[in-house]
Amino acid sequence: MSDESDPAVLLERAQELAATPTVYGADVFKDQVVLVSGGAGGIGLASCVLFGRLGATVVSCSRDPEKMAGLGAALDHLGIPNLTKAMTIRDPEQVNGLIDDIWDRYGRLDVVVNNAGGQFAAPALDISPNGWNAVVDTNLNGTWYMTQAAAQHWTENKHPGCVINVVAVLDTCNSGIPHTMAARGGEIALSKALSVEWGPQDIRINCIAVGVVESPGLAHYPPTARPSFDHNPMRRMGTVQDIAQACVYLAAPSGAFVNGSVLTVDGGAANWGEYWPLGRPEYFNVDY
Repeated sequence: MSDESDPAVLLERAQELAATPTVYGADVFKDQVVLVSGGAGGIGLASCVLFGRLGATVVSCSRDPEKMAGLGAALDHLGIPNLTKAMTIRDPEQVNGLIDDIWDRYGRLDVVVNNAGGQFAAPALDISPNGWNAVVDTNLNGTWYMTQAAAQHWTENKHPGCVINVVAVLDTCNSGIPHTMAARGGEIALSKALSVEWGPQDIRINCIAVGVVESPGLAHYPPTARPSFDHNPMRRMGTVQDIAQACVYLAAPSGAFVNGSVLTVDGGAANWGEYWPLGRPEYFNVDY
């Protein structure tokens, strides 16, 4: 069993997050339902716990039944009403089924945080068609299926909605993850277009561009990548709580007039910094 799937580890992380200070009031999302895809991972878990602490009923999904069971148990332990489901966002029928279940059970859905995604660092010349399609299908197509299904219900029920897409910072080099950059760039363009088309339905859609954040996912990167992890003006990595609070800002009344925007949470790396998922090549190893 992996560390991320261990229920005891999930519970310990959830308890730590529940004790982390937040600037938001305890009833900001009272009686609301928030869907966070990929809720057992670093950013996803922090978001589930924070929205739950602020009064929301939390729904989450991922492909791993163990992770979903562990997440549900952790949220139960914290007294957070929740629904977890093992499924893939790559399948529109499963996505539609999840959104239907939410409305059947709770009679509403208020916020969707499209956090689920995946990537791997590899030289562009070595990425196979299957590898490319797996990343694009999850990050871009999965986000679209979730967003469209939620918006269809919001429109049908004349209910306002909020979508938050967790994406990458496109302004840094990001060499070694071209599939991710293509998918996340597509998400940003999609979000901007939908913010206009769905404005009349009172549906807001925004993105959070995430810098390097301390989370279990960093273990999948080679040691050569680590020197660039804190390459930003603040000279530290972000925390999962930094991103969770950004999600809350956009979803709460504090973000009521924010629509079609990209909120960059990267410590300023887009202004000064480098990010090399495979390590900086010798060609670029220059004396600054």
